Amino acid sequence: MASKGVRGLNEALRSLSLSSQTCRETASHRIKPSTFTRTMATEAPLPKITTSVDAEASWRPASTVPLTIFNFPSFEPQRLESWSTKHLHVPLRRDILHLAVVYEGDNTRQGTASTKTRWEVAGSHKKMRPQKGTGSARLGTRQSPMLRGGGKAFGPKPRDFGTRITRKVYDLAWRTALSYRYRRGELVVCQDGMELPLPDEFTALVATGELQEDLQRSFKARWMRQVLDANEWGRRNGRSTFITTDYRENLYEALEEVPNYGRALDIEDVDVKDLLETGRLVVEREALMEMIERHQSDLITRVYVANAALPKTPESGKVLVE
Repeated sequence: MASKGVRGLNEALRSLSLSSQTCRETASHRIKPSTFTRTMATEAPLPKITTSVDAEASWRPASTVPLTIFNFPSFEPQRLESWSTKHLHVPLRRDILHLAVVYEGDNTRQGTASTKTRWEVAGSHKKMRPQKGTGSARLGTRQSPMLRGGGKAFGPKPRDFGTRITRKVYDLAWRTALSYRYRRGELVVCQDGMELPLPDEFTALVATGELQEDLQRSFKARWMRQVLDANEWGRRNGRSTFITTDYRENLYEALEEVPNYGRALDIEDVDVKDLLETGRLVVEREALMEMIERHQSDLITRVYVANAALPKTPESGKVLVE
């Protein structure tokens, strides 16, 4: 048994020596590194293309957007104008709109809520009963906040809830709201002097005094509903906000009778929140121009530098097709 083990060990050593000799002979016949190259699987030869870039013909973003001016109430297009993108195509900034709406809401709060403290409540400030000996809880004056009719411990006092916002940010919020409406097709610009025309028969009856005020109001309300439904501006399509430069008697009185269909506002009463509430804006051209001129402080510099070219104000309202 021992001889068989020794014989197997010798055979294993002999085979090991032969394998090592074979490896040395193979190593002596290795391929030279210079004769083998490898390329990337994604490598591809680039085409030799020469292009000439014209600096003047390079792409530039549009500086104006088209705006159609309609007739009211027929909703017929009258002309096409070009308005600056800095006025009606400002990128949407929800954070700036939120700041403006909160600013307007805070500054419209009255802040007149007021309560009386225990030192402002009328009455004697004498101790109600002895401190000890009565068997009841200890009490001080009748003005104690724990008693009915006493003062308020931490009640409200008149204060100013107003917050602040920079003028440039607020003006940007105005133009952002108008741009948002324009991109969604919810900004309808009409000719100046927007008024609700009434039938001649109705005007004649009113002039002769044959119609009572109740009948006049009901007819104006019905007439206004028909006009809004015909233009798809009524209740089914979302309420409409009419903005004018001055008071229009027929338009304002008719919309007061149908508040579910829309409302009319003077340009002095419009805020950023009013531009975002209803389904669409129906604005006079002059009113739109005035709103933009009032709220473009971030586009116009008020610093005068001698012998320096000041930046030009964006132009809007140029007639393209009439």
